[in-house]
Amino acid sequence: MFERFTREARQVVVMAQVQARWQYAERIEPVHLLLALTADPGRGGQVLRANGVDLGSVESALARSNGALDADALAAVGIDLDQVRAAAESAFGAGALERGGREPAGHIPFADGSKRALEEALRHVLRSRLRRRARVIDTGAVLAGLLTVGDPVVVRVLQQLGTDADRLRGQLGDASAA
Repeated sequence: MFERFTREARQVVVMAQVQARWQYAERIEPVHLLLALTADPGRGGQVLRANGVDLGSVESALARSNGALDADALAAVGIDLDQVRAAAESAFGAGALERGGREPAGHIPFADGSKRALEEALRHVLRSRLRRRARVIDTGAVLAGLLTVGDPVVVRVLQQLGTDADRLRGQLGDASAA
């Protein structure tokens, strides 16, 4: 399937793996594709940036939502996250709880949601092929596939950033008609 990808779309897939590796993830999740698309100079990245979705804003939204959920869950069972962090840093040094895993070696597999997103990117191109004579999967198609999957983390991040899949899909459609 990757032979149909443009150079930019292949780069997005490579950068999604880099994002997963940086986060010590065992799989490339749909949110890693979103993070990679924010750096894309092509159609997918342009649509995201036009809606205020860039690397920094996505990382901030993820940190806010993950931190709040973790702190709330721990507080519910009587654990104060700030006290745990202070104790760990006192014993093991500053940043002891940051990025605590081993970096995955070799190829990182795609999570089911990411596989579906890439499959949907191909379907997007095949559906629009008659209209546009498209033969390749560009970054706009990768974004369209990602939006079609409806991954809950991606949906939540987009909502926090003031946009949603329908708005982005509409703008992708406008861009493809040009």
